[in-house]
Amino acid sequence: MTKQVLQELIFHKESKMSDKEEIRNLVEKYADAVCRRDEADWASTWTEDAIWDLSSMPPVKGKKEIVALWVQAMSGFPFAGQLIQNGTVEVDGDKASGRWYITEHLQFAEKDDQGKPTGMFNIGVYQDKYIKINGEWLFSERHYGVLYNDGGSGNMSGTVNPYPDLID
Repeated sequence: MTKQVLQELIFHKESKMSDKEEIRNLVEKYADAVCRRDEADWASTWTEDAIWDLSSMPPVKGKKEIVALWVQAMSGFPFAGQLIQNGTVEVDGDKASGRWYITEHLQFAEKDDQGKPTGMFNIGVYQDKYIKINGEWLFSERHYGVLYNDGGSGNMSGTVNPYPDLID
């Protein structure tokens, strides 16, 4: 193996690692925007023709439509905390795919019979597709599956769901 070939291999590996780190930053920016309720930052993570699939409703296509749904959904949660757990990323040029586990703590706007806040705890998985546009990684697809939902009990006595089918 020549020195030039070795240098090219090292550069390629470093480039892939850099791409993976940039994608991780994208995922973290998304979750951070959820926690801060920052519509502009959250919107900036999507491509114009993106798909957002929450599995509980038909997938939403288009950045404008996705952001409108997010704003509507967030209005029902005085508090929303989304925490990124472990994940994987596979890079192929200017396209990539990934899988990220998250936990969500959500407080509902509705109160219980005693006027106390209610909420729920989720553990879920996002299966993503990314595309690099003008040097920036963005979500082209996010497919969310709920792995666990406590049904508002707060005591881990909720429903465990089967792992969602993998996307292509």
